[in-house]
Amino acid sequence: MKVGLVGFAGSGKTAVFNTLTGLDVPVGYGGEVRLGRVDVPDERIDALSGIYSPKKTTYAEISFCDVPGEHGAEKKGLSPRSLQQIRDQEALCLVLRDFDNPTLEGAPDPAADLDAFHTECIFADLEIVERRLERARKERADPMEIAAFELMTQTLEAERPIRSIPAEELNRRFLRGYGLLTDRPLLVALNRAEETAAEPIPEDITARLADLDAAGLVLSASVEAEIAGLDPDDQAAFLEDLGLSESAQARFIHAAYELLDLISFFTVGEDEVRAWTIRRGTVARVAAGQIHSDLERGFIRAEVIPYATFMEYGSEQGVKDAGLLQIEGKNYVITDGEIMHVRFNV
Repeated sequence: MKVGLVGFAGSGKTAVFNTLTGLDVPVGYGGEVRLGRVDVPDERIDALSGIYSPKKTTYAEISFCDVPGEHGAEKKGLSPRSLQQIRDQEALCLVLRDFDNPTLEGAPDPAADLDAFHTECIFADLEIVERRLERARKERADPMEIAAFELMTQTLEAERPIRSIPAEELNRRFLRGYGLLTDRPLLVALNRAEETAAEPIPEDITARLADLDAAGLVLSASVEAEIAGLDPDDQAAFLEDLGLSESAQARFIHAAYELLDLISFFTVGEDEVRAWTIRRGTVARVAAGQIHSDLERGFIRAEVIPYATFMEYGSEQGVKDAGLLQIEGKNYVITDGEIMHVRFNV
């Protein structure tokens, strides 16, 4: 999963980036795009690795991209370059400032910044959609494509994000290659001062997030970045002092997985125990393609074991002896935590 950290200059994006990745890149205004990756902790992978003692253990992974903001109050908007960098992300995390920043004029106004970012994304998408709709009409393109772009135009003109259009109403295959910003899943991180880190998101912002089909969480990047650099045994005590039960990274991962409706399935063996991330509702053949395109192309069947069943019997052979190994076809819907072996022929 590739997540772009976005927002206006002075919001603390880079501090959030350091908090989530455990890196220590310089904060401040700059034009450099920064990249970082983190493993998604999973006790199930730990348990399976303990059983198989594989040569390699691979967790699911989240990649973060710190997209630079614009310098100066007069340049609060997002430049064309920033917009293009944002389009390259699979999901967006908008960092909103909710702390006093002496380098900026005025008190923080996260609700206004959220609306400003949404408005910029609406205008950027509308320009693309209207241009394509005009061309499609002239070229007498597929009527279904024209209908899709008409629906998106109407939605954007009503100041609604494209992500709010249900899948059954919009065929998103027509959107491929356009990188429409308001169709990206959006997670908002309210970046606060240390003393308010444990307070909930204000009701007005919560309501606005619901309107935008987005999710939110609260963190205090300035202090939580320091905590992230401590030994794991020391982190819990400092988080407790803040009134928090989990690290910012853990809270972010939970929120992102819920927002994107992600689950994990596992492949196991002596060479590697590995977690693979897919959208809930993904069928076996498509899930196999996450492992390798040959597995999807030559898919024959999947041998599936639920994690709880595997742990109950302690081994694949134990599950087979109990007659509980599932033999599934290409349209079987994978559920969270299943162990899968793919039989294929190419």
